[in-house]
Amino acid sequence: MLAAIGAHLDPQIGRLEVRLPRSVAEAAVGAWDREESGGVGKESREEYELREAAAELAFIGLAISSRGVWDAEGVVVDLDVVEIAAALRAAR
Repeated sequence: MLAAIGAHLDPQIGRLEVRLPRSVAEAAVGAWDREESGGVGKESREEYELREAAAELAFIGLAISSRGVWDAEGVVVDLDVVEIAAALRAAR
């Protein structure tokens, strides 16, 4: 049922414009610019979840890099609701 609800919501919701403080935005951009060396070996569930969260952070950094509008206090960027949801889940 959750997937059925998502199928109805998906065409209704796209990106939302959000404002992020400079320090947070710069950290996200840094996550996107980071070089990864080596592959992924066997990992625990906690390590997998941490790597997944790092990937979500990097995608937010990509969005900021490509379409963010910076000012003295931070950045305004339109984020996909999936990126917003990942950040909200991490905050909980």
